Amino acid sequence: MASITAPLNAPVVSDDRIDRLRRFNLVMGVLHLVSGGFMLLVSNDFSLPVTSFATNGPPGTPLADGEMVEAFSYPLAVGTAGFLLLSAVAHLFVATLGFSFYASELRAGRNRIRWIEYAASSTLMIVLIASVVGIYDAGALLAIAGANIAMILFGWLMETVNQPGRPVYWSPFWFGCIAGIAPWKAITASVWISVAVADDGPPGFVYGILVSIFLAFNCFALNQWLQYRGKGRWADYAHGETVYIWLSLIAKSLLAWQIWGNTLIE
Repeated sequence: MASITAPLNAPVVSDDRIDRLRRFNLVMGVLHLVSGGFMLLVSNDFSLPVTSFATNGPPGTPLADGEMVEAFSYPLAVGTAGFLLLSAVAHLFVATLGFSFYASELRAGRNRIRWIEYAASSTLMIVLIASVVGIYDAGALLAIAGANIAMILFGWLMETVNQPGRPVYWSPFWFGCIAGIAPWKAITASVWISVAVADDGPPGFVYGILVSIFLAFNCFALNQWLQYRGKGRWADYAHGETVYIWLSLIAKSLLAWQIWGNTLIE
C-alpha cells in the first residue's frame, strides 16, 4: 500500500511548506526555551534518587540481608527543564544552522533530526515518569530508557526504509509499538504493586501524568500510522511533520507543568 503519492525522485514537500515549517520551528524553539528556562529559575530543589540493591551474598540471599544503596540524586527541575531545552535546541537548529539538511530531509519524506531529538527528550521524559511513580533502581531505569530508545529508532527506520511512491513496509512500525509499550508496563506494574502494599498508593497527580502522557505518546504512533496510510490531510508529509511538532509541544508541556505544579512550585 503506497502512502505518499509523489512520484519517485520528486520532492515530497514543497519549498513554500518548508519555509513555513522553518518559521514554525523557530517559534516552537523559542517557546520551549522560555518554558525550560522558567522551570530552572522558579523551581525548588526537590531531588529524586537513583539506587541499586546490594544483595551482600550469593544468589538467593534473603532480601533482609541486602542493602539499598543510593548511587546519586538529581534535581527534578533539571530533568524537567532538560527535555524542554533538548526540544528547544532541536527546533532552533533545524530553523538555523541545520536548515539545509532539514529541508533535504523533508524533500525525501523523512526527518532524522526529529528522531535524534526524540531519542533524547522522550527517553528523559519516560525515565522521569518512572522515577515519579517510585522506580529508582538504576538497572530498571536503564532498561526503561533502552526500550524507549529502541522504539524511537524503529520510528527512524520506518521513515528511512519507506520511500515515496513505494509500498509501505510496516514491520518497523509494529516492532516500535512492541518496544514502546514495555516502559509503560513496567511503570503500571510499579504503581499496581505500590497500591497493593500501601493504603493510599501514589498521589493523585501521578495518575494524571500516567494517563495524559500515555495518551500523548500513543498519538505519535497514530500520527505515523496515518502518514503511511496516506489518507486525507496525512497524504501530505508536511501535515504529519506539523502534527509531530504540535504533539511534541503538547506532551512536553503536559508533563512539565504537571510535575512543576505538584512538586516543583516554590
